[in-house]
Amino acid sequence: MGKLATIARRTFLVGSAAALGGVVFGVYKYRQPHPNPLLDALPEGASAITPYVRIDARGVTIITPRAEMGQGIHTTLAALVAEELDVAWESIRVEHGAPGAAYYNRALLQEGVPFAALDRGAMAETMRGTMGVLGKFMGIQGTGGSSSVPDAFDKMRIAGAAARFALVAAAAERLGVPASTLKTDNGVVLAADGRRLPYTELATAAARIQLPDAPPLKPREQWRYLGKSMPRVDMVGKCNGTATFGIDVRQAGMVFATVRMNPAIGAPLKRFDATAAKAMRGVLQVVELPGGVGVIADNTWRAFQAAQAVQCDWAGPVHGATTAAFFDAIVASFDEQHQDSRIRDDGDIVQGLASGQVLEAEYRVPFLAHATMEPMNAVAWLQDKRLDIWTGTQAPTVARDQAAKLAGLEPGQVFVHTQLMGGGFGRRAESDYVLQAVRLAMSMKGKPVKLTWSRDEDMTQDQFRPAAVARLRGSTAAGTVKALDVRVASPSVLESQGGRLGIAMPGPDKLIAEGTYDQPYGIANYRATGYRTPALLPISSWRSVGNSYNGFFMECFMDELAAQAGTDPMKLRLSLIDHEPSRQVLAAVAAMSGWDQPLEKGRGRGVAFHFSFGVPTAEVVEISVTPGGIRIDQVFVAADVGTALDPRNIEAQLQSGVIFGLSAAISGEITFAQGAVEQRNFHQYETLRMGQSPRIQVKVLEGGGRIRGVGEPGTPPAAPALANAIFNATGQRIRELPLRRHIGFV
Repeated sequence: MGKLATIARRTFLVGSAAALGGVVFGVYKYRQPHPNPLLDALPEGASAITPYVRIDARGVTIITPRAEMGQGIHTTLAALVAEELDVAWESIRVEHGAPGAAYYNRALLQEGVPFAALDRGAMAETMRGTMGVLGKFMGIQGTGGSSSVPDAFDKMRIAGAAARFALVAAAAERLGVPASTLKTDNGVVLAADGRRLPYTELATAAARIQLPDAPPLKPREQWRYLGKSMPRVDMVGKCNGTATFGIDVRQAGMVFATVRMNPAIGAPLKRFDATAAKAMRGVLQVVELPGGVGVIADNTWRAFQAAQAVQCDWAGPVHGATTAAFFDAIVASFDEQHQDSRIRDDGDIVQGLASGQVLEAEYRVPFLAHATMEPMNAVAWLQDKRLDIWTGTQAPTVARDQAAKLAGLEPGQVFVHTQLMGGGFGRRAESDYVLQAVRLAMSMKGKPVKLTWSRDEDMTQDQFRPAAVARLRGSTAAGTVKALDVRVASPSVLESQGGRLGIAMPGPDKLIAEGTYDQPYGIANYRATGYRTPALLPISSWRSVGNSYNGFFMECFMDELAAQAGTDPMKLRLSLIDHEPSRQVLAAVAAMSGWDQPLEKGRGRGVAFHFSFGVPTAEVVEISVTPGGIRIDQVFVAADVGTALDPRNIEAQLQSGVIFGLSAAISGEITFAQGAVEQRNFHQYETLRMGQSPRIQVKVLEGGGRIRGVGEPGTPPAAPALANAIFNATGQRIRELPLRRHIGFV
């Protein structure tokens, strides 16, 4: 705890200094709103009352500045504004909006502090508050960490309520009546005498009204949209093919490009010969890039073909040659020199282990690719002192600033047009593909250049989920757990991401150990330690980050302890958990799955619980053992989100998390030979197909706690629940992913 306490105190002092300085500058600056980015390019006749509301003659447009990558966030965020603005759902339009500090994500930084989500002590809350202040000063607009809804819940409702206040005030001025006598209904201000003023007629005047800082918000019993399953604002376009993803963008006079990088990740290109490629039909340019080449042609297919025709002399690997070497480095990190954090150290672990029967186990998980269905792509158009970029990005302000630096422009001269995304999972928080497009546009100044990665390039040049190894010890006596000692070693995602941003990340990386120290198990002797492996290769956030592997480690080992103690694994968890909402999700999933009912021979079920991103989630997987292998029959999921804003969308997100987690558990694996990725496409990096997918039943609970997001919490319990079901059905305990290395699946 000493190292963490030092870091906590340092962060507290830095944050306090900034806040105290606010007596003359900081507080004033913090309270001062960021400029409204809508005013920079406001169409004629339109008014932007807040950064989230634009009104013109056609009606109301709601700005939803988080990346829409299939998770339905644009619908939920639009509902937050529409609820308080009092407009008809079917009348609104929704846009992502331009990058801007006004759209900063406070929650993303607040939840990054090295404290358990359930820790509401003074130090934890002080650090969260400090990070919230820093979040506003930094102005980073980002989507990730299941933070979109927690960040927006108050912010965007207030934006809608403030806009409604201004519209009513403008109507009161025009009608010469007190604002208190006016009402609103579906985009119209209503006077007591029957006069009606549409918002479209009031917007210009409303834009001049001084907005209140804290307008009153509707109580829940008056909600029209929130708490209900709303029609997805992107559904029709995605069904009829009119939705525009990054890969669909077209511009007049556009040329097309692709890249081919050194297969040994991060290694340079020594030299190349593009003679054959330049002679091919449609090829316009071959451009040297850091670590590879880019080819520009008159269509994407010709660019793909020409890229393969370039003769490249690649340098050898710089990060290591083989998967085995990477795992050797991770295992070698289990020493005092590489200890990164010990955020939980309850009781006396030595005495606790001595008080019962000891169990020890080592677990491993591999590197994983993000494998988004839409490969990385971007359109860049460099004109005189202006750079336009069309792309799918989870971090538009970061992409803007990095592109500006590369092109020698000011950020205000770069315009990022964020598109719909065919998957993100953390991959599109990176900007490597955007910067490649900018470099190619710099070589074709005046022409829009569309960069599209091939599937092979997308798979082999990913920023991967790190591999990890866990060593666990526990003891049981009298049917319960007396001690739990968890040690996890992995490279640091924060260190890798920070390095690409030019930011040093001080202190421990809580992502290495998240999902170990923060579980609500009331075990008297409970220690969790994270070990940081020196950098191996570029890694990044992957759906649920450290929880994605620590959920597997923790919950499989919990099942092992239950077996050793001779206790039902569901009952053991219920007896140990000391957080009531977590107990309720376990009880719910037990009831849903008929846990106490015996299964016929050849079938099995397994349970896993995991607390991540503030959301307790429990899953039960039911399987059958067939002559062809394991078949997953059903999955039952229960989760507590605090307040369910859109139940159907939450259900879809939890189902998505299950499929994502099961796919990785069964087949997901990135391996290396001579520093290069061996998996090149989906035939080697498989995901669950429709015929393999189980029926998934979901129960959403609302325990009344802080509102939470659910983009990630459904993923961590999937792998351990499946592994535990395999043990239940076959007696085979598997401690390594992917599971197909050890058992077959149909």
